[in-house]
Amino acid sequence: MAVSQVTSWPKGIGAITLFVEDLAAAKHFYREVFGLTVTFEDDDSAVFDFGNTIINLLKTTAARELIEPAEVAPREAGSRLQFTIEVDDVDAMCAELAKRGVELLNGPMDRPWGVRTASFSDPGGHIWEIAK
Repeated sequence: MAVSQVTSWPKGIGAITLFVEDLAAAKHFYREVFGLTVTFEDDDSAVFDFGNTIINLLKTTAARELIEPAEVAPREAGSRLQFTIEVDDVDAMCAELAKRGVELLNGPMDRPWGVRTASFSDPGGHIWEIAK
């Protein structure tokens, strides 16, 4: 049996879907904290363009159909991922995030691997890190 060569795999991550309990709160957070506008929305979702990747906020009630037979974990189950955004100045960005009403989970701090970071979470419990 011949093995097919797929030369376009992978091209990058085009979309990430985040499951949220409160779509209105999540949309507000992404507008205010990241300064983004909604590029698409319906009753169950809102999409934000992060440049090379879109973030789709999807109500947990609609997510079940998307991933079944897998189950949607509740926010209380804990985090299993973190998104990292590179910034020029972590401390300055932390000050700006505070003005936007963001409460940091940790940082700013210098990590042993030579990177300065700080982390915060969105209303759905998804962890975002800023790093330099």
